[in-house]
Amino acid sequence: MDAQEAAGGKFDGYRRSGAKGVCAVAEFVGSAQGRALSTASAFNGKPVPVIARFSIGGGNPKAPDNARSQRNMALQFNLPKGEVWQMGNISAPVFGAATPEQFLGRLESLMPDPDTKKPNPEKVKAFADANPEVLLQGKYLASQPVPASYGAVNYWGVHAFGFVDAKGKKQFGKWIFEPVGGIQSLSDEEAKAKGPDFLIDELRQRVAAGTVAFDFNLQLAESGDKLDSAVTPLPDDRKKVTLGRLTLK
Repeated sequence: MDAQEAAGGKFDGYRRSGAKGVCAVAEFVGSAQGRALSTASAFNGKPVPVIARFSIGGGNPKAPDNARSQRNMALQFNLPKGEVWQMGNISAPVFGAATPEQFLGRLESLMPDPDTKKPNPEKVKAFADANPEVLLQGKYLASQPVPASYGAVNYWGVHAFGFVDAKGKKQFGKWIFEPVGGIQSLSDEEAKAKGPDFLIDELRQRVAAGTVAFDFNLQLAESGDKLDSAVTPLPDDRKKVTLGRLTLK
């Protein structure tokens, strides 16, 4: 936390990450495919109440909405018998570091120099050269247009999880929440015209006007796939199944 504040600034009274955001009430209904893969209560087919929080990546509560930056969708599934699932999902298929130690090192390399008040470019480059994984997420986000809505962009789990069926068979996979209405993005000109603060009001208006929903899709891992890395996506050709649908209320 100290490193995060030193690199990105300290903003009292706000979360240290995903500081700029909005909460929503949602509902999840699991699918038959979900029940076939897992005995988890979330997939029983009955509506599950969910609290969602959408945010911009980073600790700045005034981060611009019209930048090519990370979007987050955090979810809390309130399941039967007091069981709770909490998950963080991001708008990139990879995380910003391969290990906690690497993440800390990246933040430390971005700390402003006491004299210039800016990060030392040589220090930043030296760490990135030695740890190329820390550039993968930034390169992905820079290659994507600005999302038009919190409700119209993909959110990845980035980690692999094991799903265990009624017979004890385990299937690993990585999940992605994909908007039912499809991905919608802005041109550079449209993003500039929108200004730095539009996503929260846009989401409220979108939910009021109709359905905002995401399919909870699982990309199935195959033998030999790397399962212990948040910076290594599964191959694009891996089969996907839909575990259920998340709907904002």
